[in-house]
Amino acid sequence: MDDRWRLTHLGRLMGHALRRFDDRVLTLMARSAEAPLALSNLAGRDQVGAAIVHITRHLDLAGSRLTVLAERAGMSKQAMGDLVDQCEAWGLVQRHPDPLDARAKRIVFTPAGLDWLHAFQRAVAQAESEFHEQVGDAVATVVALGLEAYADGDGTP
Repeated sequence: MDDRWRLTHLGRLMGHALRRFDDRVLTLMARSAEAPLALSNLAGRDQVGAAIVHITRHLDLAGSRLTVLAERAGMSKQAMGDLVDQCEAWGLVQRHPDPLDARAKRIVFTPAGLDWLHAFQRAVAQAESEFHEQVGDAVATVVALGLEAYADGDGTP
């Protein structure tokens, strides 16, 4: 049986590309003068990973419920709760009562978390720029448009 397809299929390539992109962003964050120093130091020692990336990507500026964060990240509520606990211990987020539901909590960025988010935005922009330089603007544009169309699709051919 020929199993070379397992090494070259689109899902595997996208997974590798995502990990490479996230690693580059976190490397840039480790060197960022804008990121809170303690978090830059953690990033520099490879102590920052999925927790901070998922929270940074999925938390609304006005805050989000844990269930929404978990759904957006494609993970269980319990796993997301653990990530939120970690980010709360680092001073990135806080839990506040949800004004729409007294039983629920909203996770919101702290001022240090907003500093991290701003530095993350700059690191993402630099990583995207480096991607453009490596593959060329035309290919980078086609990749971005293709991924956007695929991600927004309903799954039917």
